[in-house]
Amino acid sequence: MDLSARVCQLSPSPTLAITAKAASMRAKGLDVISFGAGEPDFDTPGHIKKAAIQAIDNGFTKYTPVGGIEELKDAIIEKFKRDNGLHYERQQILVSCGGKHALYNLAQALFDTADEVIIPAPYWVSYPPIAELAGATPVIVKTSEEEGFKISPDQLREVITARTKALILNSPCNPTGAAYEREELEALAEIILEKQIYVISDEIYEKIVFDDFRFTSIASLDKAIAERTIIVHGVSKTYAMTGWRIGYTAGPAELIKAMTSLQSQSTSNPTSIAQKAAVEALSGPQQPVREMVQVFHERRDLIVNRLNAVEGISCFNPQGAFYVFPNLSTWLGRTHEGRNLSNSLDLADYLLTKANVALVPGASFGAEGYERLSFATSTENIEKGLSRIEEALSHLGQHQ
Repeated sequence: MDLSARVCQLSPSPTLAITAKAASMRAKGLDVISFGAGEPDFDTPGHIKKAAIQAIDNGFTKYTPVGGIEELKDAIIEKFKRDNGLHYERQQILVSCGGKHALYNLAQALFDTADEVIIPAPYWVSYPPIAELAGATPVIVKTSEEEGFKISPDQLREVITARTKALILNSPCNPTGAAYEREELEALAEIILEKQIYVISDEIYEKIVFDDFRFTSIASLDKAIAERTIIVHGVSKTYAMTGWRIGYTAGPAELIKAMTSLQSQSTSNPTSIAQKAAVEALSGPQQPVREMVQVFHERRDLIVNRLNAVEGISCFNPQGAFYVFPNLSTWLGRTHEGRNLSNSLDLADYLLTKANVALVPGASFGAEGYERLSFATSTENIEKGLSRIEEALSHLGQHQ
């Protein structure tokens, strides 16, 4: 079949591919431990599920307005006011079918073929393809572990051109867990305002932070930067609601109107039942979130300490999200049974085959030599999986 050029250039999400391969191995009876999934392993809190059941019982199962019900928009507005000191109107909010859908709508509505989009690496795997599908050119800026995996003001200024439309900023970050302090955001905001570009602030992991880190939305710095900021958010990570598919965007009313028109010609409204559940998630008790984050904090400490104790591995200590992004570059170029493990994909495949442990190669995030491990899994799995990794690495030969 003669498929379109745009779809032929796409590769499937490597995170989903690794998870699928691990599931296939499990189906064959193999004991596979997966560090690949980008979703909490907790159940959706009971009060949220009850709200969905109530919606079904009440017959709330029909179409809703394309951009989301007013009750949910109001809950989102209240969330931004309560948590971030931000003030939005309903016409500045769009509810979509997950955070990824929000980003896709945003790119289609904001970018043209001549535009450049600055994306710090390591980056979430879907940022570059989403920009490319809109015809824009991703401009990848490498950050370093030594600098906390954050783009510096000097780096940002250096890559801005007359074609630059936006910077994508993800804090806390998938895959590194790096998060920006207020002072760091202020330095970036100064350049964003000077150059009159937009900042797309992906804040999906806002609530999952550790060590008393205080999250700051770049939009909350002042009115001027708020007007140049588009926030992408959702309930998936914070409330263990990945399958409910509710994301949302907050930004200039003109952009939100364009995104809503686009959504009207693609998916129409998000699921009515999930919208009611999201209202309860944002407005209801927040204690389950705090309890989940405490468990993630304990797991973070365990997995970082264990990885740093393994010869040839160094692991950055993440301030947020539920991933670690260890450096295994010293293990590249080694051999096993005549096979040279030359890159992070080779190493990930070796660990899956040899140790029955699934993780995601760093090259997928724009950072060769690293591997991403999600600690959204039990302490027992973390302990067992890391022991398997250490054992498998000990069987590798010397560098070629």
